[in-house]
Amino acid sequence: MGCWKQEKTNTWAFPTLMLCLYGFFYMMKPSEPFLTPYLTGPDKNLTTEEVTNQILPVWTYSYLALLVPVFLLTDYVRYKPVLLLQGVSLIVTWLLLLFAHGVLAMQLVEFFYGMVTATEVAYYAYIYSVVSSQHYQRVTSYCRSVTLVAATVAAVLGQLLVSLAGVSYFYLNAITLASVSLALLCALFLPAPQRSMFFHRREAAEPLPGPAQGPCREETSPGAAAGAPSPQPPAGSAGPHGPVLGVLLQLGRDLRDCYGSRSLLCWSLWWALATAGFNQVVNYVQVLWDLRAPSHSSAVYNGAVEAVATLLSSVTSFLVQYMKINWDHFGELALGIFSAIDAACLFLMHFFTNIWACYAGYLIFKACYVLLLTIATFQIAVNLSMERYALMFGFNNFIALLIQTILTIVVVDSRGLGLDIVTQFLIYGSYFVVIHGIFMIRSICVLVSCKCQRKIARSCTEQLNQAEHESREQIVTSYMTRL
Repeated sequence: MGCWKQEKTNTWAFPTLMLCLYGFFYMMKPSEPFLTPYLTGPDKNLTTEEVTNQILPVWTYSYLALLVPVFLLTDYVRYKPVLLLQGVSLIVTWLLLLFAHGVLAMQLVEFFYGMVTATEVAYYAYIYSVVSSQHYQRVTSYCRSVTLVAATVAAVLGQLLVSLAGVSYFYLNAITLASVSLALLCALFLPAPQRSMFFHRREAAEPLPGPAQGPCREETSPGAAAGAPSPQPPAGSAGPHGPVLGVLLQLGRDLRDCYGSRSLLCWSLWWALATAGFNQVVNYVQVLWDLRAPSHSSAVYNGAVEAVATLLSSVTSFLVQYMKINWDHFGELALGIFSAIDAACLFLMHFFTNIWACYAGYLIFKACYVLLLTIATFQIAVNLSMERYALMFGFNNFIALLIQTILTIVVVDSRGLGLDIVTQFLIYGSYFVVIHGIFMIRSICVLVSCKCQRKIARSCTEQLNQAEHESREQIVTSYMTRL
């Protein structure tokens, strides 16, 4: 037992360090805030319509097509191979961005970047398979914090290089290629996990990877550590339907149980609807900025705006812990109010041609979304085991991606309406108005129901008190009559 505890203590630091380094270099992409100016500038010489209606939609389609297969593959091969695949995809993406030309080549870039985003699940799931539950909170904080720091540093660095040093967008992409190459190098040093959440639960009793692989063995699975119910057999156990079908059936049962809670269903519905709209805005906002202030004739501050947006998002996420609110009663009201603020920001970006108004609208929009997403994440996570936590988050994102794909096909794609970027933001603002309406109606119903329940409870209390008072009077009267 002593050896087992010592091994658990000694094996969490190295994989956490390597994963944090991987996350830092993976997010250290100073060229990302300047993608649209790069594509429409002299380096690639593409038109705004080609970028908006033919190239950027490919990311959404490839992400949707790859998400579910990659999710299952990630768990089946135990994370590390998928992290390596992500690193390779990043390198291919930036090699194509640097040296390939034409619409077809840039569509291929978006396909590989869809692979990158589909494999992100491996980054956040990996650590839970190599550390014990006592370190979950700490390593999650480290991994998420380092990505926010890297994104902020990358945006600031990119802006400084462009504004002060006059570095071209081509060399920003070269710096990004060097960074993602270092990320792949870090991934090579990650230890291979011996267990996973779904396919390899039975192997949780095997020793954790580390320098001293002796008789000491890991004694708790991720699900048991997180308080998961244990009567069900492991999803990856051998059965008449095979391991893959067994996992799918188990996932289906888990999803049914998760969405059986009305509260979780409400937060998940907002998550899916709002994330779809948020992803659309983030994916196309650079095109709007480039229209309001063309990069060939105006100073570009995309990097500074992204850095401030990330900082604001971090602050709003931090402030959630100080909000003492009954979310069961007022959660839907908060979702409705902040969705209205998001809609107002998008309308601001649509109707005002000033670039600073667009920047301000984007900052407020992103801060509000991240604030509510943090609350939704917390509300869902506190009620679920680790396996269901990962599953529900993944499924919510899948539904969001389905909605986003519909928006892309109808609104953006040249084979659909192929609307210009300004009209698109009018559509996205209207979309958040619909979200606002859904949750305001729901919040009114909840508040009215709570008020009625309080009135009924107060009435029942009064009736009980009256009955008790009458009973006491009857007892006194009866006693006096006997006297």
